[in-house]
Amino acid sequence: MRYAVLDGGKRLRPLLVLGACEAVGGNQDAALRAGCAVELIHAYSLVHDDMPCMDNDVLRRGKPTVHVQFGEATALLAGDALQALAFELLAPPDAGISDRTQARLCRLLAQAAGHAGMAGGQAIDLAAVGKALSEAELRQMHRLKTGALLQASVMMGAACGEPDARALAGLLQYGAAVGLAFQVVDDILDVTADSATLGKTAGKDAAQDKPTYVSLLGLQRARSYAGELLEQARAALQTTGLADTRALLALAEMVVHRDN
Repeated sequence: MRYAVLDGGKRLRPLLVLGACEAVGGNQDAALRAGCAVELIHAYSLVHDDMPCMDNDVLRRGKPTVHVQFGEATALLAGDALQALAFELLAPPDAGISDRTQARLCRLLAQAAGHAGMAGGQAIDLAAVGKALSEAELRQMHRLKTGALLQASVMMGAACGEPDARALAGLLQYGAAVGLAFQVVDDILDVTADSATLGKTAGKDAAQDKPTYVSLLGLQRARSYAGELLEQARAALQTTGLADTRALLALAEMVVHRDN
């Protein structure tokens, strides 16, 4: 479990939690727990996604994947345990976090990780290998597989405070734009970066005949679309009415302009 979580990674999801909490003036202790929880869910998903029954990958964060290092059975159990630990962190017995906030955080994370989010998107991804998807179908797959957990990170940060409906609506739109932008850039990097830079196997999508934004739109149009999504994220933040969204804006820019 420690091998899967503590060595490498951008920590984007926890940063989105903390950035949104800061923007709404929320409970920082709750946000720290929420940030750790969402990262544990992300790590568990990588452990399972890399296994031979799914993507069958051997490199993650610049080192052998968990099932390569420890065996498939141990990797499966480690992923299961990371998922359980995430929800344990969100419901501490004595941490000065209201039961209402704990419940909201658990619900947001469960929805994003389950059939209507990450797991459902992964199922679509596995079923789409070798098939041609429309742009709408590809967007829906990515919205679930990758975008749901990133959007939930933003909304979990917001749930650590008491923002009004206007702020919540803007943050929801921001999270959707950033979540999709992340996957578009991932698709771009899969064909433009090398494995050493990415820390995972480059060219994997094309080798496995997976539909991506690059295969559907071409490289230049995919890059343009990532830029459009960044503008959507900026515009969404401007609608929130929140005094300071600089951290969230910086994270959106990092998502689009990253090289790994």
